[in-house]
Amino acid sequence: MRFTAFSDRAARMVRHPGFYKFAVLVAVSGGGAVAYADARSDPSSEYAQAGPKKKLVVLGTGWAGTSFLKNLDTSLYDVRVVSPRNYFAFTPLLPSVTCGTVEPRSIVEPIRNIMRKKTGPIRFSEAECYNIDPTNKKVLCRSTIGTNLDGNGEFELDYDYLVVALGARPNTFNTPGVSEHCHFLKEVEDAQRIRRSVMNCFEKASLPNLNEEERKKNLHFVVIGGGPTGVEFAAELHDFVQEDLSKLYPNALELVKISLIEAGEHILTIHGGFPDSASNCVSLSRFDKRITQFAEEKFQRDGIDVKTNFKVVKVSGDAITMTNSSTGEVNVPYGMAVWSTGIGTRPIILDLMKQIDQGNRRVLATDEWLRVLGCENIYALGDCATIAQRKVMEDISSIFRVADKDNSGTLTVKEIKDVLEDIIERYPQVALYLKTKQMKDFLDLLKESEGDVVKESVELDIERFKKALSQVDSQVKMLPATAQVAAQEGEYLAKCFNKMKFCEENPEGPLRIRGEGRHRFKPFRYRHLGQFAPLGGEQTAAQLPGDWISIGHSSQWLWYSVYASKQIHFWEGLQLHLKLELQKFGILRTLFDHLHELLNSIEFTIFVAAKFLFKTLIHFFAARYEIVAN
Repeated sequence: MRFTAFSDRAARMVRHPGFYKFAVLVAVSGGGAVAYADARSDPSSEYAQAGPKKKLVVLGTGWAGTSFLKNLDTSLYDVRVVSPRNYFAFTPLLPSVTCGTVEPRSIVEPIRNIMRKKTGPIRFSEAECYNIDPTNKKVLCRSTIGTNLDGNGEFELDYDYLVVALGARPNTFNTPGVSEHCHFLKEVEDAQRIRRSVMNCFEKASLPNLNEEERKKNLHFVVIGGGPTGVEFAAELHDFVQEDLSKLYPNALELVKISLIEAGEHILTIHGGFPDSASNCVSLSRFDKRITQFAEEKFQRDGIDVKTNFKVVKVSGDAITMTNSSTGEVNVPYGMAVWSTGIGTRPIILDLMKQIDQGNRRVLATDEWLRVLGCENIYALGDCATIAQRKVMEDISSIFRVADKDNSGTLTVKEIKDVLEDIIERYPQVALYLKTKQMKDFLDLLKESEGDVVKESVELDIERFKKALSQVDSQVKMLPATAQVAAQEGEYLAKCFNKMKFCEENPEGPLRIRGEGRHRFKPFRYRHLGQFAPLGGEQTAAQLPGDWISIGHSSQWLWYSVYASKQIHFWEGLQLHLKLELQKFGILRTLFDHLHELLNSIEFTIFVAAKFLFKTLIHFFAARYEIVAN
């Protein structure tokens, strides 16, 4: 009787329409948290454009471009996508591809597969955009898959709106020999080339005509750049050598050396980004010193030679030349080198910046709505652009005018509080400054500049108002060049395009400080969700908001879950998580390869997810029933 009651209750649950969705979510996260949001109707959908659709051209299929396409209502525009890469690549897992921990096919998603799931038609061209003409609103492109019948494969596209998401290229800092002799790690093809090169080095070292010094040279792997990518690759390579190649090349293991060269004092100092010479902003998102210290100590235990305060000045075919303030110039022989020191600007972006008088910058400057400064209807996001945040002191007179509603020439604390929310939304550095100084509101700012005697009844002229806000611009930050930033920018801009018509009549942004009315949209605000640094040996360092630091095996599990859940499409994320779990528990890669087709089956995925949840529910309800019965 008891079992019948329990089974009837369980059967009703299984038949519930939300059961399978919940089952799959629990299986993906392995008990962790995975964000899932159902599509909701948007009031702006009532404002579908009448007449011909506006032409929207999107350049790039990286994190920013793909996130934009994924969230865009393509029924509202005539959308054309141009990219030399016809797929999206989950770049955080590229270091894992270099050593076979993850197969390339597991981290790519065809763009056409994303396109076919959209409500409106999208046309894609596998081509390279080599020129942007902002005056005539045209982009010039050429095919990257050979010549067409006309002999050159070139074409041009007109646009009403242009979204530039072309990313960046590796920055060599004009170091001689880097382009010719070093590998980069920005594309799937780069990871595959590195893997082949590693195997070639081991094969060369196994030739019978080499002496020991020549074998050591071939088995010396050098990683230049101690950022997250360089650190993760060095860790992956170490595990690959110890766990796999040691079995295939047992006589070579003692000769293998992995070196990590960093120009700064510590590794993992700055996460992405590069300074902008035209502003006083500083790149943010540094790793906590506890993570840096742990990583350096772990690498030392693993035998990875970390060389800090060394600057590489030249790379030849057989040696790397670097300098240090104490040792001077040093030549290091190597077998393979990977260059991972940051990003540089693509030639097409440099050309566009010259056309629009941004030639003194290293990256395209946009406003807080991601519109390129100096251009009409051109938007830029991702690694090719940065937000030129307005300074409070540049607009202080306009801010004073907006707040002074009675035109008295002075401001009361109440008048300031009435517009403070708009000021904070328009100038995020104000909120950052208040948080950094542990202040509650503007009155605390005023007390800082004038002393604790300030009262609510005080009235400020413009000079006292300037003095109170004089320090807030010190909190202006430059966004890091990361996948996390690019994805958030793409999602934000798509939502703006989806409600473009709606917000023309119903603006939702802050007050215009230098004009009348309100801005059409709320400005973009980046939400830092944390960062990971896999360190090898099934250990990962995690730094999450709120000064939450975790280092070890539990963080590796969290890294698996989060990265799987962040895949562009849900099924790909679930399959990736299952594959990573198989490898984590020691399943042979040969077996993993044979299981690939099975794992690609949706039926198998549902079976595994439902089986896992069903077993969990059986235990849960059985235990609960016994407790109630007693």
